Amino acid sequence: MNEVSTSQPSLRSTNNDVLSGQTVVIFGGTSGIGLSTAIQAKAIGAKVIVVGNDAGRAERAALDNQLDGWRSADVTELETISAALADIQQVDHLVLLAGTFVAGTVMEADVGYLRRAFEERIWAAIHTIRTLGDRMSKDGSITFISGSLAERPNAYGTAVLAAASAAMEALARGLALELAPIRVNTLSPGPINTPILAKALGDSRDGYVAALEERLPLHRLGSAHEAGSAVLFLITNHNMNGATLNIDGGVRLV
Repeated sequence: MNEVSTSQPSLRSTNNDVLSGQTVVIFGGTSGIGLSTAIQAKAIGAKVIVVGNDAGRAERAALDNQLDGWRSADVTELETISAALADIQQVDHLVLLAGTFVAGTVMEADVGYLRRAFEERIWAAIHTIRTLGDRMSKDGSITFISGSLAERPNAYGTAVLAAASAAMEALARGLALELAPIRVNTLSPGPINTPILAKALGDSRDGYVAALEERLPLHRLGSAHEAGSAVLFLITNHNMNGATLNIDGGVRLV
């Protein structure tokens, strides 16, 4: 096992080298928040490997943004997670952002489909962490994603997704104790302008966004860059542990 490091980042470190020599692996890193996190982590010195469920898109994301590597995996399949991580010797920061927008009412939706909300989040996280084992740096971090539904579910088929999101936050708090001194945190984004939003809403996206922007305190959606920079804050701030960081523009207030 790796020895525990008690060193802190030098006060003389610049923004350009704060992650120098450290490996960041981002599941869900081929678009949206994950890709923005990858680009920003690379800019401050990290070796960045992105993992996506589509091999072609993962390769393009890595090549187009001069990242250090890519892998493909279906996070609901342990075998593909193991294969994706097999040749990575050490991970300093693990970021788990993969997950589809699982929406369907409890009384009508297929249970197997609803189960994906937990498979893609809770069980994918557990499988990934167990697969890495001692290859996870003891002075590193793990970042999960939840979402504003964890605090404010709605009546439009999001009950199970809200439950899975809230479960991620609880899992992070428990693992912050169980895996210590590895730090474990959760990013909870509100409405963010990413491809998954367009995919989830389809032709109704523009109308939904316009109505939402009217009632949001900032009158706009968040950007992938803003959410990605919040992930980097959780990665680089060594006193953030067991926390849920809301980046939602104040949507919880309205």
